[in-house]
Amino acid sequence: MIQCGHEHIITELQQNTRTDTIFTITAILLNLVVLAINSGMAGGDESYTTIVMTLFVAVLVVVNLVVIFGLLKGKQMRSKLISGLLKMYKDQGVEGYYDPSLLRNYNTRYNFFMLVVVFMGLIAIAVPFVIR
Repeated sequence: MIQCGHEHIITELQQNTRTDTIFTITAILLNLVVLAINSGMAGGDESYTTIVMTLFVAVLVVVNLVVIFGLLKGKQMRSKLISGLLKMYKDQGVEGYYDPSLLRNYNTRYNFFMLVVVFMGLIAIAVPFVIR
């Protein structure tokens, strides 16, 4: 039964990693696309240009917020799953093989991912309007 529990937690951690990777890549790509489109449109004199740029910014903000909340949930889930693993390892007398400080390292990595998403989002919003 311990083996099944261990495999389940490992599978959940792998799924968590895939989901967080998809969230992060999606946000970065969207930020770059919106930056490119809005920067290209910034030189236009048409009256609808500002409206279209604003709509792209609105989409960017919504997607980035969803990604940040998703990463926060992923961070919580990873923390709970690893805490469960650590308890399981302790109960089995093999806790020395997994350094608990890795949990802090994972949390730091999540914070860096969120910082990249937020910073790129701000750049994607600000640069086109500065060009304009």
